[in-house]
Amino acid sequence: MPSAPTALQSLASDLLAAIDPVVFARSAGFDPDPWQSDVLRSPARRMLLNCSRQSGKSTTTAAIAMHQALYVDDSLVLLLSPSQRQSAELFRKLAAMYTATGATVPPKAESALRLELENGSRVISLPAKEATIRGYSGVALLLIDEASRVPDDLYASVRPMLATSGGRLVAMSTPFGNRGWWYEAWRGPDDWKRVQVTAEQCPRISTPFLEEERRTIGEWWFSQEYMCQFLDAESQAFRTEDIERAFVDDVEQWEL
Repeated sequence: MPSAPTALQSLASDLLAAIDPVVFARSAGFDPDPWQSDVLRSPARRMLLNCSRQSGKSTTTAAIAMHQALYVDDSLVLLLSPSQRQSAELFRKLAAMYTATGATVPPKAESALRLELENGSRVISLPAKEATIRGYSGVALLLIDEASRVPDDLYASVRPMLATSGGRLVAMSTPFGNRGWWYEAWRGPDDWKRVQVTAEQCPRISTPFLEEERRTIGEWWFSQEYMCQFLDAESQAFRTEDIERAFVDDVEQWEL
């Protein structure tokens, strides 16, 4: 049985982790960059993370999800990814954090894509297929991974899951052309917290590696995957900006 000072220290540490998600992340062996700390601590109900490949956006959102499940009882947390493989990878990061922090809330059931805790919280990772996700409601936190690859109709079908719960929506991705709900949300007027992190801002990605990637994969892919730029598809006949200029709102109407 732990001594009184040790038990008190453990209780104090857990209380600090409950109050501050950054403290929680560090307890799991994850030392956040400044932008990651800002995201972890943000109270925003809607967030878009337009971040370079390998910048740490998946690890950051896994920490958000695990913090929610541990410290807010009866939370339903959904992790939505375009494929089963991506769903499993995101869930693996979350499960590793759960183990690293000592599983302060015991598990009730656990599998490769699902974690149920004794406090009533559930974390479920799903591929982006309408048949697998329509039955969920009252979602406390919805994470959408590789959001630019998630179809518009599927995105429209998951938003009602937050209708009665007032839950949070966090979407992370790199751009994939000037199209789709992810592009429209990033450039639109809606009240999102928008976070952009290029590869040059990530201390773990070296300049020589980026120079090699630019030469190898070409400017179009490099600009999207590492520099977070929304670009027209290479096969597109007309530039998006030219198409948008063809439509104006101040057209004089003539009465006949």
